[in-house]
Amino acid sequence: MAQARTLSAAEFEQLLAHIDTRKYAVRNRCMMLLTHWAGLRIGEVACLRWSDVVTPDGAVKAEIRLLPDMTKGRHPRTVFINGRLREELETYAAITRCVDRSYPLFASQKSVREGFSANSLAQTFALLYAGAGLAGASSHSGRRTFLTSLANKGTAIHILKTLAGHRNIATTAAYLYSSPAQLRAAVELV
Repeated sequence: MAQARTLSAAEFEQLLAHIDTRKYAVRNRCMMLLTHWAGLRIGEVACLRWSDVVTPDGAVKAEIRLLPDMTKGRHPRTVFINGRLREELETYAAITRCVDRSYPLFASQKSVREGFSANSLAQTFALLYAGAGLAGASSHSGRRTFLTSLANKGTAIHILKTLAGHRNIATTAAYLYSSPAQLRAAVELV
């Protein structure tokens, strides 16, 4: 199976611009940003509850604690939320009515009690990527772009491994993409 496409900064902006023209823009933008700016898997985004992300007084948490039943490998991990993502989530929380803290953070169109399944969220992402003209992008593109972007900025692979929730560095290394331009620049360092 081919790896998910890694987005350039320009493609990412193209994606966000497309999302902003669509219905449910604020919700869809936050779901997408959780994959691109925090590295969450699509299933992890789908299972988030209000209580996972927002404190009882309405503040967005700086860290999201994913429990074993929320992760692919069934290992708990902490997801760190940067300032930009926190602002986006605060905007979403301010315009979205939280009826019950045990309800899904991202309700589907059907009901506030029903969130997305991982499959339905992957389909939603596929439509958003296709609508933005980003062929080859998938629900895993955000996570792969997140890790590649951090690696390109010099983040050590053991930190990437922890942020991704991987048990093995080899798994993390498989996510990273090196463009031909980066490879050319690297050999010029010699």
